[in-house]
Amino acid sequence: MAGKVYLVGAGPGDAKLITVKGLECIRKADVLVYDRLASPRLLKWMKPGGEKIYVGKLSDRHTMKQEDINQLLVDLALEGKTVVRLKGGDPVIFGRVGEEAELLRRHGIYYEIVPGITSAISVPAYAGIPVTHREASSSLSIITGHESPDKLDHSIQWDKVTNATGTLVFLMGVAKIGYISAQLMKHGRPPETPVALVRWGTRADQETLTGTLADIEAKVLAADFQPPAVIVVGDVVLQREHLMWAEAMPLFGKRIVVTRARAQASELVDRIEELGGEPYEFPVIETVMQRDADKQAEIFAALGGLASYDWVFFTSPNGVDFFMRHLTQLKADIRALHGARLCAVGPGTAAALAERGLIAEELPGRFQAEGLIETFGPELKPGQKVLLPRGDLARDWLPAKLRELGLGVTEIDTYETVVTGEDDIELVKLLEEKRIHAVTFTSSSTVRNFLGILNRMGLEDPLALLKDVKIACIGPVTEQTAVEAGLTPGLLPAEATIEGLVQELCRWNETTRLHDIN
Repeated sequence: MAGKVYLVGAGPGDAKLITVKGLECIRKADVLVYDRLASPRLLKWMKPGGEKIYVGKLSDRHTMKQEDINQLLVDLALEGKTVVRLKGGDPVIFGRVGEEAELLRRHGIYYEIVPGITSAISVPAYAGIPVTHREASSSLSIITGHESPDKLDHSIQWDKVTNATGTLVFLMGVAKIGYISAQLMKHGRPPETPVALVRWGTRADQETLTGTLADIEAKVLAADFQPPAVIVVGDVVLQREHLMWAEAMPLFGKRIVVTRARAQASELVDRIEELGGEPYEFPVIETVMQRDADKQAEIFAALGGLASYDWVFFTSPNGVDFFMRHLTQLKADIRALHGARLCAVGPGTAAALAERGLIAEELPGRFQAEGLIETFGPELKPGQKVLLPRGDLARDWLPAKLRELGLGVTEIDTYETVVTGEDDIELVKLLEEKRIHAVTFTSSSTVRNFLGILNRMGLEDPLALLKDVKIACIGPVTEQTAVEAGLTPGLLPAEATIEGLVQELCRWNETTRLHDIN
């Protein structure tokens, strides 16, 4: 039985601008056939084992001819697969979806067209240009600018198009901007008509160039302004001076890699997005329940004697989460800890306990193991018993120091930290093109695994690729690991929290902007 093909609009570039239905299609796809303008972040929503096929086009070369793409969709569907053809923007606006759908129809294959947000409207909006405005324009034309001049003349009636609507939007026309401008002036548009080109709109690379019909070609050449870009012609361009909003965001223009485990990354990803940056999720670790039989036995023994502990030190939210999972698995009662003092390293760990109705004694100082000794040192007495639920890669410093003070320490590795199995060619491409601006590390294991995965993907010298990338570490221990690995960390927040890391990124971007202005 033949499968089904979904012809999906991916939106203009910002991954969150895909429709709900479009995202649902990606999640159930067996095969994703995608092009250059679809956000790489969308690919990460595929189910495990899904196949990805890149068929993107560049202005000077095509990865696959359109006829071959059409046939590929048919062949995949005839194999019984659920196929998503993911196109930038909206598939029915210069997306050649009609050709793909027609061949599917001729072969009796079911398909759906899932509209997307077109770049013709959304990209100008991100540049502060509304394509219609009560005082400037009440009508809009969307025109292809991709063809050669003779084909443009054949497909466009310049004498009618030039003044048919207040706003003209040309898609894929950067290389023909001189010819387009000349034709519009020849057929009646004043030379002083405002023009804007918005490149990679809605993404971290977004760049806007403004001018007039008379001078825009010279400005494009002087700036070496490259496609892809949307061209807007008309008085609505003047609204940009008042309505710019994306450029004002604290992290505008920055694509930032988030290396945390996917289950933990949402807070950092969301904050980067809220502040106008573009997070790129590349989880390099995954935390799983302890699988070693001997260590499981140690955990069960330790949790069987909860009432005997004077202290429980939680050093991370993961430590809290997996500790609670083991309690549930054993059907152990947390109330047995009523005689112990619960201590948390950092507000994130304290919050993880509070979510479970447990109020911890939070560290007022450094959010790392050393801070526990600084804060509670005078109250730690020889002979007291300490339970230390942590991960398998935790440092030895804290238990060693506690034993040095005469306390009995029970360490349990409640979870394992493993390297993720996913390679990411898109990330390598972005690094090579210098389109990654920062990488964030929230633990020593993220540093080691990140570099290890880059090596695994065939990069002989990942440090060279990261030379001009800002390295942001959540705390001094992570920073030291980065230094030992050969990286040069440049950002270290005063407070070792996700919010502290985000604010440090904002300060860095503001400094960068001021430097560029001066």
